[in-house]
Amino acid sequence: MSKKVLTIREKTIFDGVFSKYFLKSIFSLWFKVAGWRITETSSHGAGVAIAAPHTSNWDFIYALGAAILQDTKIYFSIKDSWCRLPVIGNFMMWLGAMPIDRSSKGKGQVELINQFVVRQKDSKVFFLFTPEGTRGKAQKWKTGFYHVAQSCKIPIFLAKVDYRIKEAGIFHSYQITGNKEEDIQAIQASYKRVAGKFIEKQFPAYEGALPQITDTEALVMKALYSFKGFATCVEISTKIKRQELATSVLEFLVDKGIVEETLADQEHNLASYQLTFLGKGCLLHLYPSLA
Repeated sequence: MSKKVLTIREKTIFDGVFSKYFLKSIFSLWFKVAGWRITETSSHGAGVAIAAPHTSNWDFIYALGAAILQDTKIYFSIKDSWCRLPVIGNFMMWLGAMPIDRSSKGKGQVELINQFVVRQKDSKVFFLFTPEGTRGKAQKWKTGFYHVAQSCKIPIFLAKVDYRIKEAGIFHSYQITGNKEEDIQAIQASYKRVAGKFIEKQFPAYEGALPQITDTEALVMKALYSFKGFATCVEISTKIKRQELATSVLEFLVDKGIVEETLADQEHNLASYQLTFLGKGCLLHLYPSLA
């Protein structure tokens, strides 16, 4: 007798009166008393969500609170055998577990998510991944989340639980370019500015808070991102619709490691500029989307 095929449960802890009123009230009070706040960026539609850095079990609690306060549903992967256990299985599914069958005849993660997205493509739903894969010290990220986002044609929501500034939630909706290596490097660079509960355990390593960036500097960074390569001061000025761009702005960004400079024309001593991966990581915090 073949076993029953499990699918993603549509009604979970995030639906109904219990979540919308009771849990929202509890988390609202807790965040207020503890001095925490949720990010101002709000996501739309379904997407893969990265939960990083992951160094403590408390990360999930704060992430859960932020999701409930922002009326967003969270789903997470789990081996389907757990979801088949009496009582425990139903409870896990109610919490938002995605039952993944690893057998050759089972429905894989991408297929399950794809089917669910088709049914609820306009819903605010996160398919949660912890790329470090452990609360201990990781040496690299597991990048299955990228494959899921690419295959299902959905964005990657960058989520954080920042213990330094006491802020939780989504800070950017990343549209993948198809260049996996560069996308992963830019995303990882953004997490170098997020402080986990145990900084010494997080990967990539914490490099301090986001530098104080002025509106003009942010526009320059966004312009360089759109060039996808080196650009001269004149080209940047034209892009941001300024007659003249002060060189001190670029010098500051170069000094902070956000922008790199090269001599494009030695004869005329003409410099060109390009965002570093660290710069791209900072930029993701400044704008909710760069699509």
